[in-house]
Amino acid sequence: MVLPAVLDIAPCLVPLAALGLVLLMAGATITRIRRHETKLVVVDLVHVVLAGFVAWGRFGRESFIG
Repeated sequence: MVLPAVLDIAPCLVPLAALGLVLLMAGATITRIRRHETKLVVVDLVHVVLAGFVAWGRFGRESFIG
């Protein structure tokens, strides 16, 4: 998710990709909770937090203008 912004190749897609990953990992966390896989929920939550951090840091007017 960081590489397109560094190489200046479609940096406007970075926040959208991060947001998509947040939604995907949130669904994975809910699925693991329903399946009672409590040890792996922590790993999914770490991924949600990291992707959320990238999405939060990249969203803004300058993210879409370049």
